[in-house]
Amino acid sequence: MTPKEIVHKMYDNDPFSKWLGIEVDAISEGSCQLSMTIRQEMLNGFGIAHGGITYSIADSALAFAANTHGRQSMSIDTSINHTETLKEGDKIVAIAKEESLKNRFGFYKIEIKRDDTIVALFKGTVYRTNKDWE
Repeated sequence: MTPKEIVHKMYDNDPFSKWLGIEVDAISEGSCQLSMTIRQEMLNGFGIAHGGITYSIADSALAFAANTHGRQSMSIDTSINHTETLKEGDKIVAIAKEESLKNRFGFYKIEIKRDDTIVALFKGTVYRTNKDWE
């Protein structure tokens, strides 16, 4: 399967990413770009986007990017730093880039941006199984 076929198969079976309103903007081997708009139901008690929202789009970008090589992969370690707040109506973009790929592990960096401003930085490690996408 091609990277695009893999990501579209994953997305088609991902009700959470669909609920978030994530759009797949770009796919290539080892990378992925997603976008979405912050909605009212994504806000916390301070009237800003819940941290889980940027975490979630980054986690989806990680999963999609890591699986583009054709081997089923899943996250085993992730972390995020929130650097800016987000409000309802803000459009964000998550850009996942592969930093290093080994036989069993892949290492990724995901930047979440609003326009040209980085609002969160996410890093993730994935475990690469022996199972190929079919």
